[in-house]
Amino acid sequence: MTPRALRRREYWVSELARLSGTFGDDATRMIAELRAEIARDGVVALLDHLRSCGAMPERYSYDSSEEKLYSKYTDAVVSESLTALGIQSAVVTARGDVADVQARGGGFSLVADAKAFRLSRTAKNQKDFKIQAMDGWRNGLDFALVVCPIYQLPATTSQIYLQAIARNVCILSYSHLAALVELGARRGERAATSGLGRILRSVSLLHPSKSAGGYWLGINGALVGTLRRDGDLWTAEKTASLDAFHSARDEALAWLRLERDRILGLSHGEALAELVRALGIESRLAQVGRAVHGILLGS
Repeated sequence: MTPRALRRREYWVSELARLSGTFGDDATRMIAELRAEIARDGVVALLDHLRSCGAMPERYSYDSSEEKLYSKYTDAVVSESLTALGIQSAVVTARGDVADVQARGGGFSLVADAKAFRLSRTAKNQKDFKIQAMDGWRNGLDFALVVCPIYQLPATTSQIYLQAIARNVCILSYSHLAALVELGARRGERAATSGLGRILRSVSLLHPSKSAGGYWLGINGALVGTLRRDGDLWTAEKTASLDAFHSARDEALAWLRLERDRILGLSHGEALAELVRALGIESRLAQVGRAVHGILLGS
């Protein structure tokens, strides 16, 4: 990660924690700012986001507004990447049972969803990747795409690969998407759009299996076949992905160590107050206090 990319990452992690209290307004503001930044700084800015956005910041609390806005930010990064490939794309800002990104271009249409995970998170299950849900949210469009950080995907066997092949849902990494963005910058949008279409179509040709090796052999083969003489882009992107992983790990370790030291430095009373806050006791008390029996049983 270059110093520029690190500064960009730190800015956005802080910026996404600046909340107005209205999710829709914050999401709209975030998308507009991201587009303006990419318009100003070009493909370099988009690649910086693609390489780092898969790591959910440890400093965000679980199920917090910051976490939810960050998830929408990753969707916006994927949407802007599709736009860079020459595909008309939009982020769905409303909450509900719909795909977060919808796109059309190059002779095909798709829905997409972006995933981000904390490095401290241990167990992940197939529901985290929403393969079945994405198939249902396709709503007549040609393809469904789930974009994940490559280092958070199962490396040996997993039900998600069997589901993806059976339901024709493409699991792709941010690294693959970044290579296509770079291909578009070098050879033009038509080459990049054609490459994405080739990868999306390759999923249905794979033999149904839980094997990570079999799945990624097919996906990587489709990408390399698309890049052809520009294979150096994939070589460089794999190195950039490794650098981004090390940067994300350093970021997470630094914050967690600071948080550990802060907690160890609390007085007894401060520690108890922190525990009450962390467990959400006050809000739970308020919720229980507002509970009513209702009138469904009659008067």
